[in-house]
Order: sequence, then C-alpha cells, then structure tokens
Amino acid sequence: MNKGFIFDLDGVIVDTARYHYQAWKKVAQQLGITFTLQHNEALKGVSRLQSLEILLSLGNIKKTETEKQALARQKNEIYLHLIENLSPQDVLPGVHSFITNTHNQVIKIALGSASKNAAYILKKLGIAHLFDARVDGTMVSQAKPNPEVFTKAAHLLGLAPENCLVFEDAEAGIAAAQNAGMKSIGIGNSTTLYQANLVVSGLDKLTVKQALNLLNSY
Repeated sequence: MNKGFIFDLDGVIVDTARYHYQAWKKVAQQLGITFTLQHNEALKGVSRLQSLEILLSLGNIKKTETEKQALARQKNEIYLHLIENLSPQDVLPGVHSFITNTHNQVIKIALGSASKNAAYILKKLGIAHLFDARVDGTMVSQAKPNPEVFTKAAHLLGLAPENCLVFEDAEAGIAAAQNAGMKSIGIGNSTTLYQANLVVSGLDKLTVKQALNLLNSY
C-alpha cells in the first residue's frame, strides 16, 4: 500500500512530557524563572534550543550563545537521568497493537520527532524495529511548525506528502503537518488540537481502518 503513518514520539508513543517539564523546571529555578505546566505547553513539539529561548523570554533573561548551549546540555543531562529507567511497559496504551496492525496492512511507518534522544528512547521502549524510517532532532535544522521533520520522513518512506498521515500531540506538530500538506490526527485535547483533522485521547481509541479512511478522504 502506497500510504504512510508518521508518529511523533513524546505524548503519542510514550509519555515523557512530564520528564521534559521536570528538567526545564530545574533549569528555570536555577535562573530564578517561574515555570508552570501552562508555560510548558508552549514547549511541546519544539526543539531544545527554541524551548530554551521561550524559557529565557519568560524571565526576560539574555544569555550568550555559549551560555545557551551550556543550559541546553544541562537540561538534556537532567532529562536523560530521569528517563534512564524507561522500559517497554512505558509505551502508551494501544500503541503497540496499533503500530503492529499498521504493519499488517502494509502501511509504511516513520517517526517524526523533535527529540534528539529519539533513537535512545525507542531502544529503551523496545520498539525501534517497528519503524521503517526515523527522523529526529539530530537530522533537521528547522523546528516544528516548520514541516521539515515530516517532509523528510515522507521522503525516506518514498511517499508523497498527501499520502502520509501524522499523529501529533502538540499544536506546533499539527501546524507542521498542515505545512507539509499532510492530514493529521491529534492525540490529546480537542480544544488545543482543534486544527487536526481528527482528535482522540490516545491510540487505544483509534483503529487503523479509521485512520486510513481519514487519509483516503478528500
């Protein structure tokens, strides 16, 4: 079948969002910045350095490029420590069966994530072998809502953008899918992800047939 599903990682396949929040909050506290869960919403689907820029803007703090790189590394070290105990049991409900059923219907599968730790996380979760292609933060120069991560994923799958369906939990990710000329399914809150073609609370609430029907609709 000449179709492809492209999955974001955090919030779609595994819930690592809370670890990102905890890591950024520690950096924020060090800088004297108040950082809440509401603030954290703006960081979802966004690159590490762009997330840092948003964080610094909350405190109206200026840093040199060298200082920014050091803070970004510090955040990542905190995050990696928090996720070192990830295991296959941390895969979100319905993900494994949904992706397995996708394979059974000969639909190509790619990961399209801003995370630079995507390969490590997929390995910890034991599902790296389920993906035909992976595009992550180490392979792109533009952050979502720029469509680069998804257009590269489609290219690796050998598919046209209109034959790809994106699964995303962030506003920036849904916008990136639109900018790539792809349909999207939002995973999470319909109020936040209203621009998606369909919103469900998780992959356990969706069938491959429903997703394929959406992709094939006009």
